[in-house]
Amino acid sequence: MAHASLIAVSTPVTPTAKTTGGLSPWREKLVKKMILDGLSETLEITRLAEACALSRSHFSRAFKRSTGQSPQAWIRAQRIARAKHLMQSTDLTLTQISLECGFCDQAHFCHLFTHSAGISPFAWRSRVQRAQPYALGAG
Repeated sequence: MAHASLIAVSTPVTPTAKTTGGLSPWREKLVKKMILDGLSETLEITRLAEACALSRSHFSRAFKRSTGQSPQAWIRAQRIARAKHLMQSTDLTLTQISLECGFCDQAHFCHLFTHSAGISPFAWRSRVQRAQPYALGAG
C-alpha cells in the first residue's frame, strides 16, 4: 500500500516596513508637530484631518494605525508628559500646569493624570521632588 506523503512548502513572509493604511510620514510629522505646538489649546480632530486633506474618520483610522493610539489618546498622553515635565522642572501650581497643558481645569487634569499615572499629580510631584531634592531651584 502506497502512502501519500504531503510536503508543506512555505514561502518566507517578509514583514512590511510600515503597516499599510497609516499616515504617510509627512502627514504624521505634520500632525504631531501641530499637536505638540498646540497642546495648551483646544485641538480639534477635524482641523488635524483637514491639514492632512483627509476626512475625520479616515484620519483617525490612519493615525491609530501609525501610532497605535487614537488621536485623542495620543494628545492626552502628550499633555500628561508635558505636565510631568513642568511639575519636575518648574514651581508652577497644578492649576497653572493644567491650563498650560490644555486641560479645561485642574479637576479634569487631576482625574486624567491619576488614571494615567496611578497616582495624583500632587503625590507624583512630591515623590519626584523627594527623589531629586535639588531639581527645583538649582542654579
